[in-house]
Amino acid sequence: MRGLHVITLALPLVSCVRSATMPADDHAAHPAPAVPSTMAAQPSAAGLPAGAADVTGRLAASTRHAEWAMVRVGNDDSVRVWVVYPERRTNAPVVIVVHEIFGLSTWIRGVADQLAADGFIAVAPDFLTGYTGTFHPDSLPVDSARAFIRRLDANQIQTRIDATARWAMALPAATPRYGIVGFCWGGSVVFNHAVHSPTLGAGVAYYGAAPDPGRLTTVRAPVLGLYGENDARVNATISPTDSAMRVMGKTYQAQIFPGAGHGFLRQQDAASGANLEATRRAWPATLAWFRRYLEGA
Repeated sequence: MRGLHVITLALPLVSCVRSATMPADDHAAHPAPAVPSTMAAQPSAAGLPAGAADVTGRLAASTRHAEWAMVRVGNDDSVRVWVVYPERRTNAPVVIVVHEIFGLSTWIRGVADQLAADGFIAVAPDFLTGYTGTFHPDSLPVDSARAFIRRLDANQIQTRIDATARWAMALPAATPRYGIVGFCWGGSVVFNHAVHSPTLGAGVAYYGAAPDPGRLTTVRAPVLGLYGENDARVNATISPTDSAMRVMGKTYQAQIFPGAGHGFLRQQDAASGANLEATRRAWPATLAWFRRYLEGA
């Protein structure tokens, strides 16, 4: 891939105290990523993010400029990010991409690449920066990644997102508007960032549980929630969230895709075609949401 710069820095371990405001849904039961098959991966559909089976090939073939960067967060913290630039003549809004409980994986980088293909500056922070000595996607065992995620400090997560958004919007190719999209654990982070940030332009939460309705009073940004039908644990939060947001006059839209399961965007080849159909419907909805609220299209 053009413009790939790998930065390896020796960062000190940061505090691992878990804040009381950490989302209750830490996806401890989240299914592990499927082991790659020895058979040739079927190419995923053009115009959609790659599935887990063929994301490596899609990234290798991408013509978009992508690179690693370190973003300073206050005086004593930094976060490593993967940024991908769109190929367009005008400045672009920023979309922060929040990874799953597995950390900043190759698949998440593939999602960022597709967002850039669709016209956004996509920035994926590695929230395990400083918690491990690992600086390459997919290098942590699944159980280790889950354990580290559960130790993250919720306030630090939000300050890292704030810093990443400021850094990205200051890029010469950016406009001063940003949105956020997250998956599974990252979907919960999206809701919590909407609670936290008055400057967020829009949020899209893929199969992430919302916080207690009482915490939604400070939400200003419109939030789109995208869910698989076969995901009862997460979907139990939809109705209380919808009711609370309606009463408070806030914008929340939920879409539930028949037959799809948790993690459908990654596992597009599962659920007898239902996950792929959910992806075909969810991704255009994601783009329309961001274009409406970040570009005014």
